[in-house]
Amino acid sequence: MNKQIPPFFLSDEYFIDEKVNFLKFANEYKVYNDQGTQIGIIKQRISGWHKVLTLLVDKRMMPFKLEITDINDQLQATITRGWTFWMSKIFVTDPLGVEVGIIKQKFKLFKPTFTISSPTSGEEIAKISGDWKAWNFTITNNAGAEMGKISKKWAGALKEVFTTADKYNVSIDPSYAESNQKVAIVATAITIDMVLKESK
Repeated sequence: MNKQIPPFFLSDEYFIDEKVNFLKFANEYKVYNDQGTQIGIIKQRISGWHKVLTLLVDKRMMPFKLEITDINDQLQATITRGWTFWMSKIFVTDPLGVEVGIIKQKFKLFKPTFTISSPTSGEEIAKISGDWKAWNFTITNNAGAEMGKISKKWAGALKEVFTTADKYNVSIDPSYAESNQKVAIVATAITIDMVLKESK
């Protein structure tokens, strides 16, 4: 096990719960483990000028920044996109600002597809594809084998605790190696809703 990756990414099950913050023009998502304990939060960072521009410019073109922090507000990973006019190119960085993954969005009507590549070799390390309306996504590795899922299904006791609609589960194969590749894949998967909303 690579102990240098942020502890947040050592889990294999993530349950994401949306909290809308109208005053800040941004969404926040709480992240829970499979025991129902909160382990982190996803925050969208929006500056004052960005808030003004959201009223004037198509948000699909605008840059965005998502921060994944643990419950102690310690940064675990950041996802950023610059200005874009067609398919998004998004970067995943670790807490020190080092790139660990590059996400490219492919255009498929109602079936969003994101490829995740290594920033050093350029090799594709994973792909996330699925049905946005039905909210079922499959995560596959570079060999095409399934290594995880994203769905609206919450399992066990959590299903009884969390009952509103804007929630989803990210499940990663426990046998997948703990590495910066996993950081990039999990960071992409757990922020998929925010990325899709900013890309719509």
